Amino acid sequence: MDAVRLIVTSRRALAGGGEAPQVMAEVWQAQALAQAIGSRLAVAGPPELRGEALGLTELAGRGCGVLERPDIALAELRAAQLTELGDARQALLYLGGLLGEVGIALVGLACAADDEMTYWQCMEAIDAADESRDRVLQMLRRLADRGEELPEAG
Repeated sequence: MDAVRLIVTSRRALAGGGEAPQVMAEVWQAQALAQAIGSRLAVAGPPELRGEALGLTELAGRGCGVLERPDIALAELRAAQLTELGDARQALLYLGGLLGEVGIALVGLACAADDEMTYWQCMEAIDAADESRDRVLQMLRRLADRGEELPEAG
């Protein structure tokens, strides 16, 4: 499945909310998807994005690492369903939106946390999502700069 479709699916699932464990599972799914997209860009994306994409992969991996891995079947793991990136700019635009929504969902979870461990997990995941989103925005700026450098057609 292409990246944009998977991101849209993740955004809908995250917006669907539910109890804290479901939201945490969707946050984990979103971070895993960002990691997969970053990895795909690092290997086969535009050359000027590869360094930032590798950074995105690492940051999103950290976002997954601070959260408990949800009990998700491989068939339901969105990152494993990524078969094509499609248009890098469009995928990054959608991914930036998803990561922003992840941060908002995590703030809500942190505010409602009953225990200190959950609170600090959320805070670390917020930091990772924010840094991941910053990387996405950096890549979008690089793509925009590249577009300005191209000569105009006749």
